[in-house]
Amino acid sequence: MSQVINILFSFTNIMSVHSSANIKRITTHTLQEMKQRGEKISMLTAYDYSMAKIVDEAGIDIILVGDSASNVMAGHETTLPITLDQMIYHASAVVRAVKRAFVVVDIPFGNYQGNSSEALRSAIRIMKESGAHSVKVEGGSEIRESVLRILSAGVPVMGHLGLTPQSIYKFGTYTVRAKEEAEAQKLLEDAKTLEECGCYALVLEKIPATLAKKVAETVSIPVIGIGAGGDVDGQVLVMHDMLGITQEFKPRFLRQYADLQGVMMDAFKRYISDVKARDFPTESESY
Repeated sequence: MSQVINILFSFTNIMSVHSSANIKRITTHTLQEMKQRGEKISMLTAYDYSMAKIVDEAGIDIILVGDSASNVMAGHETTLPITLDQMIYHASAVVRAVKRAFVVVDIPFGNYQGNSSEALRSAIRIMKESGAHSVKVEGGSEIRESVLRILSAGVPVMGHLGLTPQSIYKFGTYTVRAKEEAEAQKLLEDAKTLEECGCYALVLEKIPATLAKKVAETVSIPVIGIGAGGDVDGQVLVMHDMLGITQEFKPRFLRQYADLQGVMMDAFKRYISDVKARDFPTESESY
């Protein structure tokens, strides 16, 4: 009997160790190692506890609490209206759900551009109040001072170049960026600048695949693409787009992995029908 107990105890310990290994936290160091050994990095957005919990348990490497919440959660046309308080609210919910993934939070428009002190305050608020692991900012040399100021406080920074949605009114369109030589050269220089500042990773959005490959080969930090081809170090998509919850947005780079809008619409209609027909709740569903 004691031998059986010892075997069970040993098995429990092995399972416990194995379980702990499975939920080992992703860190900036982990991401750097992934790039070095050629392992692709997976990244998705999430904005609430329930969805973040599912994404994390699925094994995603990075969860981005994106300012795209302005679009998919609040219904705004652009990412500009979302506030710092709202971003912290979404980030806090996500962090409470996550056991493994590395959580990155967008600093929203107007909270870091042109004022490095404001940038630092915004980053510190996000880290302290949400418990997130990193912040993300859009832009290159023009936000260099803000990036350096945030990094001086020990806050990890992810950069974002190419199509930068917070600058949409400057661009006037969501078309592919850096197709011309001058803009492509500036993007490459900005990528080097962000790496030299100390950014641990970089997002490239909607740029030619050949340029994205060149950036990924030039800098030593991980490069995550969205509409930037397959020769970068990882990929990111907006959850609502890849699940088919939003149907209006279907750019070339988006692969839709499900049609949840259809599934949800069917469930809602069946529920409404059952209520109207007095088929729900039944006797077995009542107390």
